Amino acid sequence: MKHATEYLTFETPHRRDYVNITDRVEAFVRESGIQHGLVLVNPMHITAAVYVNDAESGLIQDFDDWLERLAPHEPVSAYRHNVGEDNADAHLKRQLMGHQVVLPITDGRLDLGPWEQVFYAEFDGRRRKRVVLKAIGD
Repeated sequence: MKHATEYLTFETPHRRDYVNITDRVEAFVRESGIQHGLVLVNPMHITAAVYVNDAESGLIQDFDDWLERLAPHEPVSAYRHNVGEDNADAHLKRQLMGHQVVLPITDGRLDLGPWEQVFYAEFDGRRRKRVVLKAIGD
């Protein structure tokens, strides 16, 4: 069994951003040399998420609008967590979008459906954060 690890670093310009990282995950899988196995994509911060969906700008805006309705940033005072902080909404948004994804590797390639793309979702940005990629298999 082989394994490989890589870290991606992000510092998004906005508080909330959605970054398509499919190409970076695919490159990691190719470079790992693993032909059949799994790759874990995990944001290492409690105010960010990784998810798989369509790379359509209207859908991404729909996600952002939906999340803001469910866990609005304002009023900051509405959240018990926001004592000296203002990111309680980011923690909640992360829970809604999902913590991490595990994806199949088949014949040395990321094995996604026809419209599936991998996204890094940032809900408390403008500072340096990491994502770990971990592949295991043969």
